[in-house]
Amino acid sequence: MATVVSLSGSPSSVSRTTALLRHVDGLLVARGHEVVPLEARGLPAEALLRADTLHPAIAEVIGLVERSDAVVVGTPVYKAAYSGLLKVLLDVLPQHALDGKAVLPLATGGTTAHVLAIDYALRPVLASMGAAHIAPGWFTLDKDIALDAGGGAVLAEKSAQAIERLAVRFSDVLDTRTPAVVS
Repeated sequence: MATVVSLSGSPSSVSRTTALLRHVDGLLVARGHEVVPLEARGLPAEALLRADTLHPAIAEVIGLVERSDAVVVGTPVYKAAYSGLLKVLLDVLPQHALDGKAVLPLATGGTTAHVLAIDYALRPVLASMGAAHIAPGWFTLDKDIALDAGGGAVLAEKSAQAIERLAVRFSDVLDTRTPAVVS
């Protein structure tokens, strides 16, 4: 099975985006994949902003992505684009950090006016980083994600069904791919 890095680009400590990602993580784990959750907000800000790839935390993230077979990227949409925190992290990764990897982009936001942020803002960056397969991805409205007492996602029924189908399709892609080779 595949090793998947699940990257949250949300700057918020209480985040619907992160809760949605962890829900997807659970669906992928249930299908036999290893998932490594990562929250960009937990990385040292100075190292990120200075693109200090030698900083131990940044070097660890680069290594995790390099060794993974796939990446799930989740972001809230602010001002019609993915979060600045996610942008900074993507900028720190090597130019071809996603070479040969499958990528599943997920986004959350307050209005359907931001639904194209995945295709017009995030997808081109992921493609430029060498992703071999970028899944169609999914935009979920904030109102369709509630948080339970433990911070987990409680999804509206239609959203839950859509996310389940998306995770199954992404898992199927992972099952047919050759694992990443780290040189």
